[in-house]
Amino acid sequence: MGKAIYDVAIIGGGPAGMSAAIYAGRAHLRTCMLEGMSAGGQMFNTSTIENYPGFGIVDGPELSDKIEAQVRQWGTEIIYGQVTGIHRDREIFELSDAGGNLYQSRTVIVATGTKPRKLGVPGEEELIGSGVSYCATCDGAFFRDRDVAMIGGGDSAIEESLYLARIARRVTVIHRRDTLRAAKDLQERAFAEPRIEFLWDSSVEAILGQTSVEGVRVRNNKTQATSILPVAGVFIYIGTIPNTEFLQGLVPLDESGYIVAGEDTITTVPGLFVAGDIRTKGLRQIVTALADGAVAAMAAERYLGKWGL
Repeated sequence: MGKAIYDVAIIGGGPAGMSAAIYAGRAHLRTCMLEGMSAGGQMFNTSTIENYPGFGIVDGPELSDKIEAQVRQWGTEIIYGQVTGIHRDREIFELSDAGGNLYQSRTVIVATGTKPRKLGVPGEEELIGSGVSYCATCDGAFFRDRDVAMIGGGDSAIEESLYLARIARRVTVIHRRDTLRAAKDLQERAFAEPRIEFLWDSSVEAILGQTSVEGVRVRNNKTQATSILPVAGVFIYIGTIPNTEFLQGLVPLDESGYIVAGEDTITTVPGLFVAGDIRTKGLRQIVTALADGAVAAMAAERYLGKWGL
């Protein structure tokens, strides 16, 4: 464990975490940001972002890189490590990561975001990386001129279906209902895209294949009839799960595992703040995560000032 005690330790390097890092840096707080993978979080794995103000259309990795550069500009120390535990001893938090490293900080901003929800059907776990994917941007290029399935009906599923339609021969969207949940403009574009087809009122029962995906077994939710859809890839976008496992017992979580906190990002634990998609909130978007990060950093600054730190 290093000798330095940080003023602010930010767990997570997605939009919320990076925004908090910028604001904490501008406040001249000694700040570290711990990120398990690459800065940007889910934003980094998004092919096209169309609702980020001022940019029109921008790809996720590009926007992630721009924000990360700004984080570094303000002096935040970026540490790559997966935080696995956190506890509070008097006025100091101690964080541990998967590598056995320990970090101490006077305040903590949790911005660990979410992870993809899995289907939980036979063949899914066995074929991850061999045709089963949760990231079209990462893996879409492997399916050029091949047939793929997209499971889901929300914004992310349709956005990534449109992306895959530029690569794959055919994208079949499998949705358990007869209407999509995605924004109307996305729906209109998807319906107009000749390479995208829809399989309504249907659920995937199994992903088929021995060493790689060969198809999916689909059940019609109305007739209960089953059929086989031959595909080389399956992309799953059916929602997310908050990355809050390491916080069990430290801070209250709601029934879905999200951290309970209001717009002020303040939790019931003094000095612990929460920002981004893991907070209980009505809208989870890049812009709301960025706003949370700014609010959390300012809340941490006020907390430190209260104690004369």
